[in-house]
Amino acid sequence: MLGSFLGHVRGDRAVEASQAAAPRRPSIGLALGGGAARGFAHIGVIRTLVANGIKPDVITGTSIGAVVGGCYAAGQLDALEQWARSLTRRNIIQYLDVSFSGSSLISGQRLFRHLEAGLGDIRIEKLPVRFAAVATELETGHEVWLTRGRLVDALRASYALPGIFAPVRIADRWLVDGALVNPVPISAGRSLDARLMIAVNLNADLIGRGGTLAAYGEDEPADEAPDIEPEAAGWRGIVNVERFIKRKFFSRDGSPGIPAVMIDAYNVMQDRITRARLAGDPPDIMIQPRLGPIAMFEFNRAEEAIAQGAEATERAMEAITQAMEALG
Repeated sequence: MLGSFLGHVRGDRAVEASQAAAPRRPSIGLALGGGAARGFAHIGVIRTLVANGIKPDVITGTSIGAVVGGCYAAGQLDALEQWARSLTRRNIIQYLDVSFSGSSLISGQRLFRHLEAGLGDIRIEKLPVRFAAVATELETGHEVWLTRGRLVDALRASYALPGIFAPVRIADRWLVDGALVNPVPISAGRSLDARLMIAVNLNADLIGRGGTLAAYGEDEPADEAPDIEPEAAGWRGIVNVERFIKRKFFSRDGSPGIPAVMIDAYNVMQDRITRARLAGDPPDIMIQPRLGPIAMFEFNRAEEAIAQGAEATERAMEAITQAMEALG
């Protein structure tokens, strides 16, 4: 009986010694930033992390980052990637249901229905990882972390870019794109108990952002602007919705269309906010894919964006491994 007792003691000590020898992995958080079409790079980031044995315990996302992160958390990343790779300039237009009334250029119903078909009624609190989609309350400017409720509703609120998509009402609050307040939501990840924060900034490769052009202007008076003839077709030109969308979203005469102006102005603001927030709360690891050549609406370049995300993550793997060892 004494021998049996001693055997149990030795066995328990062996287990304790084995557990002490095995390094403990810190809880890992992944903050996925906003960036419209560039956001497909997040797919490559997640694929590469998982392939290297790194599965995040916490995922926070803003805008397209929330969409990719939410689909991964719900087990729908394969379906999202397949859809992304199938997009062309022509079939993108199928999801741009132009609205001539209301508070946005696009109603967003077609895209929402596509997401809803894949995610259904999955609730955030039932996901296998802790998840937060970041949105902005329109009336107050408050930063809102959506951590419960229907996942698809949270994603729609997080990517509701003002003027492009209509605001989304959740629990008596009108919500819009989270990038207005937190483009790369590192703080949300830390609040969900992530010890090692990996962040993905999609807009770091935009060369020339944030500078100052001093004493700039014309040296000579500009030529008078030519008279612009009204379109002969009148409203008949707008009836052709596909032509209207192409003209407004994919301008070919060198001048930006309405959405491009809104997006570029939004990007300037987002870039400044990102720099300020990263300075105050930097991540442990920053992944910065080289996405400068990909425009905000070029969703048809998903394959290129995914590859850039994977490449940037491979470059960061050594730093990630070292950080995990240091915090283990």
